[in-house]
Amino acid sequence: MAGIQAVAAPVRMLLSGNEAIARAVWESGVRVASAYPGTPATEMLESLTKYPDLYAEWSVNEKVALEVAIGASMAGSRSFCAMKHVGLNVASDPLMTLTLTGTAGGMVIAVADDVGLSSSQNEQDSRFWGRFAHLPLLEPADSQEAYEMVFAAYALSEQFQVPVILRLTTRICHVKGMVAVGERVSHPSAGFVKNPQRWVMVPGHAKARIPLMFEREQQLRAASESSPLNFLNAGRDRRVGFIASGPAWMHVQEVFPDAPALKLGFSYPAPIDKIRAFARTVDQLLVVEELEPLLENELKAAGIACHGKDFLPRIGELPPEVLKPAVARLLGEAPDDSIAATQAAPAQVFPRPPTLCVACPHLGIYYTLAKMRNITVAGDIGCYSLGAGHPWHALDSVISMGASMGMALGLDKGRAEADKDKKIIAVIGDSTFMHMGMQGLLDITYNGGNVTVLLLDNRTVGMTGGQDNPGSGRDIYGNTASKVDFVKICEALGVKPERIRKVDPYQLPVLFKALREETRIPEPSVIITDRPCVLIGEFKRQPSFKVEADKCTGCGSCIDVGCPAISVQRTEAVIKPNGKEVLLQFTEIETAACTGCGLCLQPCAPEAIVSAVPVQVINFTKS
Repeated sequence: MAGIQAVAAPVRMLLSGNEAIARAVWESGVRVASAYPGTPATEMLESLTKYPDLYAEWSVNEKVALEVAIGASMAGSRSFCAMKHVGLNVASDPLMTLTLTGTAGGMVIAVADDVGLSSSQNEQDSRFWGRFAHLPLLEPADSQEAYEMVFAAYALSEQFQVPVILRLTTRICHVKGMVAVGERVSHPSAGFVKNPQRWVMVPGHAKARIPLMFEREQQLRAASESSPLNFLNAGRDRRVGFIASGPAWMHVQEVFPDAPALKLGFSYPAPIDKIRAFARTVDQLLVVEELEPLLENELKAAGIACHGKDFLPRIGELPPEVLKPAVARLLGEAPDDSIAATQAAPAQVFPRPPTLCVACPHLGIYYTLAKMRNITVAGDIGCYSLGAGHPWHALDSVISMGASMGMALGLDKGRAEADKDKKIIAVIGDSTFMHMGMQGLLDITYNGGNVTVLLLDNRTVGMTGGQDNPGSGRDIYGNTASKVDFVKICEALGVKPERIRKVDPYQLPVLFKALREETRIPEPSVIITDRPCVLIGEFKRQPSFKVEADKCTGCGSCIDVGCPAISVQRTEAVIKPNGKEVLLQFTEIETAACTGCGLCLQPCAPEAIVSAVPVQVINFTKS
């Protein structure tokens, strides 16, 4: 009809929470984004590299990433920083001062909690940082909310001149949903304004800003009370009212659609007055939060009667199969047994423990360490942490990023008299070494530690998907960048040049000889293994191998390498001349998976492993 103007339908995209956040960050006019890769947060920065008109970088660790974002904010630009939950621990030093300085350009810190420990060494609740640092905290419940809350976060940040924490969980980061998106709106930089009283946090300046921090927190609490991110879904069944945030909100809506429920998207500072008014309308109040009883304790301290972790577990996610029995117990409709009974039962599937990849350069390292005796091995965080598992059982500790170095020194200095002859080995990956390991090596050399360091250089951040780092010679966009020389770094950190070796981890005799010799010398030494990860472009596949069944003696030595391409074909019990029964494992190689690294050939005494590629015979007979 004439006079009616057509309105374009919004563009909808299927996005994970990480991808939705990246899209919103770009649309928000952010100029600088930084992160260190870590599951479940990795894809935020990876997705941002697909958008123009902003600068993104993989930083060497989360502390540096946050400092880069702080600097961009000081320059008057909008900035963004992403990390997983344990990464915020690393970045907490600048964070706790940032709460005093505040921000100039809008700044959002996205932190992804690994609720359920899908790929982390611990399960922690990053909502504590909002309370600890007196910062506003937002919690999306799906991809669309993740997208929308980025805009709300930048608006809050610039209104109160404060960084805003966007708290995510694995469920939000990785689950995809339809998201209505827009286009980028530029946000020019305001420029840096010199102000030592604000930006130079010596004690005199910092002391004057503490009252401003508390005043701001009260203003944020008032903003939370009126925020549309905190809303009520009215319900008819008033027996139990729910308060929830993040994925827990979605689970509450799924299981109890007729119950009154208060959704907290702006969860800190909590809207206490709104919650108090809601509590009066229901018979009982249940706080559904992953993981810790933070809000529950705040409500009880405010005199609001509620339930929470007295019926719900403090570990793992809170899906319907956990919520249903918990609420039944609260209503007296089920036996009042232990909280553990409400935890989700693990799925009954065939066990498949995680392992290293076919031809992984770390396979030979752990095969060698497993054969050594009288050693203690301090491990570290990365895909090589899997060396603690079957069949190698080669690591004695895995704690945190870079911890292998300091722990190895402590094992050396604190060893018991009975362990005085034990050899101390630290295993660390190239990216982890640059993240937090270099300081540990410096401590070893400075304090004369008798430690042998295995520095595993596979030229990528393997565990989080093969991201580049300063050791790969490429930046986040794949452009050529400066490449660090690990030999020179180790020498600069105090290791004697003659105590630094570079070896091929596919050459088992060379690797074993280097380890044996360096562990015998009572001073710091470094063995650098130099082979690319099998999942990056630098890796060159070779012709595959196979097992000749008539030659295989069933010794199982190739199985000990731990390569997933090798499997047991059959097991036979054989009686030895001494009357002892032994099991022989006859093996085969999946030639489609084998990459021809040759690791399995070296322990095979009967030489039963041969090339799977047939020799081509050229026929010179004239036609």
